[in-house]
Amino acid sequence: MALQSTEAYFRAAAAILAMRPGYCEPDMSAALLERHYGLTGSIATLSSEVERTVEVKLTEGRRLILKTSTRPEAVDSFRFQAAAIAGLQGADGFVAPEVLRTKNGALMFEQEGVCGYLQTRIEGIPLHQAMPTPDLLFRTGSALARLHLTLDLVSVPAADRPVLWHIGCWSRLTELEQYLPCRTIADSVRIAMREYVEFIEPQISNVAWQVTHNDPSPFNVMVTGQGMGFIDFGDGCWGPRIQDLAIAASHVVKDPTLPLGGAEHLIAGYASVITLSALEARLLVGLMRARQSALILVNYWRSHLFPADAQYIKKNVARAEHGLSILTPLGAASGEAAVLAAMSSFQP
Repeated sequence: MALQSTEAYFRAAAAILAMRPGYCEPDMSAALLERHYGLTGSIATLSSEVERTVEVKLTEGRRLILKTSTRPEAVDSFRFQAAAIAGLQGADGFVAPEVLRTKNGALMFEQEGVCGYLQTRIEGIPLHQAMPTPDLLFRTGSALARLHLTLDLVSVPAADRPVLWHIGCWSRLTELEQYLPCRTIADSVRIAMREYVEFIEPQISNVAWQVTHNDPSPFNVMVTGQGMGFIDFGDGCWGPRIQDLAIAASHVVKDPTLPLGGAEHLIAGYASVITLSALEARLLVGLMRARQSALILVNYWRSHLFPADAQYIKKNVARAEHGLSILTPLGAASGEAAVLAAMSSFQP
């Protein structure tokens, strides 16, 4: 798709997140599991903002994840997710789930208004529950880069489907400023988004684009005994490769005594596998601030729509606000210098 989304794309993407998950219908997970995979087991519903996600514990003890939806737009989302995950099988340097094929050999099923797919469950702990040591962050960055090397070779359908988190929507998110609380963070968000529109957006088409995960947050990165793992490809799309690094790095900005708040280690790990171009190094801090701001804008808006679910929706907002407060003082030159220093100074 074009760098700047069309009005129709933006409205379609926003409409998806403006609807509640389809939990009002009876849970058909057990029946779907047996019908399409010939499997039975205990079912436990997991938190999810769009599709229904359940954990399946088979009788022999193995645990799987089944994602289903009755929404028409879920078909393209699941087609993308299942194909992306299937394309990662056998890759080195990171851990990913495995898609289990249906009894008919398909990556997903569609029947009578319900679609879905089944995957293995990665055993480990989410990054947000782990101690963010420099070594762990370095390994996270290098694993993300290796994920990119593999995704760049994967052919997936529906990479241009409406996704509100796509970078092409960011300049339109400013209309959500009305939902921000009246405090300093609102000013920081406005400054970051203005910087994105005026400085970054005109140049972002000149960096490398590919299929991306588009949400490597600490909730979607797993610490496992086999290495760093990545789950939940639901926001994946065709976008700037550097955006994934900006997303992952923006979530680990915590230490105000460091120029990049501790993201230096993750950036160094990524650059140890994929060297950043001069333009990518120049744009990275601004992209980190813009992503933090996009997260704040979208989640305050959705919390307004669904106040009963606000705690879950805003699970990453406090982290984004704190990180943005650390990065806000950095100018373009000092931000670029901090990224270059991180690339050259930190080792695993």
